[in-house]
Amino acid sequence: MKYYTILLIFITSLAFAQQETTLESYMDAQASINHFSGTVLVTKNDSILLKKAYGTADYEWKVPNTIDTKFSLASVSKQFTAVAIMQLIEKEKVSLDDKLTKYYPNFPKGDQITIKMMLTHNAGLQMDYDELYLTKTSLDKDSVANYIMQKPLLFKPGSNTAYSNIGYYLLARIIEKISNQSYVAYLKVNLFDKAKMYNTGISNNDSIVPKYAKTYYQKEGTLIKKPYINWNFNIGHDGIYSTVEDLYLWNKALFDSTILLNETSKKKMFTSYNDQKFGFGLMINPFYNQNHELIAHDGGFYGAMTSFNKFTNDNIFITILSNNQSPSYLIAYGLAAIIFNKPVELPYKHLQIKINPALYNEYVGSYENVTILKRNKKLYYSNYDTELLPESDVKFFITKKNKTIEFIKNKKGKVTKIIVRKAGVAEIKKKTS
Repeated sequence: MKYYTILLIFITSLAFAQQETTLESYMDAQASINHFSGTVLVTKNDSILLKKAYGTADYEWKVPNTIDTKFSLASVSKQFTAVAIMQLIEKEKVSLDDKLTKYYPNFPKGDQITIKMMLTHNAGLQMDYDELYLTKTSLDKDSVANYIMQKPLLFKPGSNTAYSNIGYYLLARIIEKISNQSYVAYLKVNLFDKAKMYNTGISNNDSIVPKYAKTYYQKEGTLIKKPYINWNFNIGHDGIYSTVEDLYLWNKALFDSTILLNETSKKKMFTSYNDQKFGFGLMINPFYNQNHELIAHDGGFYGAMTSFNKFTNDNIFITILSNNQSPSYLIAYGLAAIIFNKPVELPYKHLQIKINPALYNEYVGSYENVTILKRNKKLYYSNYDTELLPESDVKFFITKKNKTIEFIKNKKGKVTKIIVRKAGVAEIKKKTS
């Protein structure tokens, strides 16, 4: 029995080491081929599989990212707002059934909108108010609220689902009204300090934050600086900055303890309430869950691309923070597939070649939920805006989409299926017509 135990430990250690090597090779290729810039942390059962920094924190001064570089979290911030609301509910200072008019008496149809609806994106509120926080206009909180009130609802509250930054901005202001503290002060004392997240905070337009990465986004094929953002009222849905190590501490505090919330509150927060899989500030088993229990959220705003993923039953945590618009959500998908022992193709440089367009006739058709189209001697994926570029007679790529399509023929030479690789992860789709 002792021999078999030692053998099992050896085999497990070997598999663990192989996974570490593959994960690192995948990320090294993302950096060298796709120019990923940011930090990555992958853990399993609290053992580190990958923790590494890539790319540049400041392109002008050529300052490299390090593992303790701080990044804007974009919409990964929403879960912090949700936790703060749930803490106040535990203290019986607010209720999920409270109407918006309790805090904003003049809000149109606010008597039909509940706190819960805003948490789950069911309130009918419009997506954003970025036309305000992308300008240097000086506004106070009341002016912002009055502006938001002028935006008509998308649907009757509770009747549908539409992702809304506005809802989470209003939740942040409700936290302030209930706690008699600023959003910044409340989160620091009741969330960040409790989780020992000492490299996490909320952005503003004045403070100098050490090791804070500058953010860049793509415009016409060139990286440029992000625009001015007024952080005074770009909060609740955005605004938090952190490191991958601090997000690991957050993951531990949120999922593995009751430091932040009791079990009843966590169950409510981690429940899916609609067909878009929204819980409170998180998504519950979204479509990219690899058939494993997953609680996650991604973020993206002018170059800040972030991904937060907890595979709860497997005790796997993956977080990726980027400052140059690298698709963190897709990369996280690829890393998760590697951990779950799925075949994953490493990133490589795609080179377009010329092939006989007559071949395209064989490829046109429906492949489950994918349609391959042809027009003017060109091949397209799902619509005429997405061209497939050949790199061989049977394999094509989509520019800047981290996706390839490979046509598979049977023994008679007839195309019967395609392999769609997204971030290197293969999905087989049979031809249906």
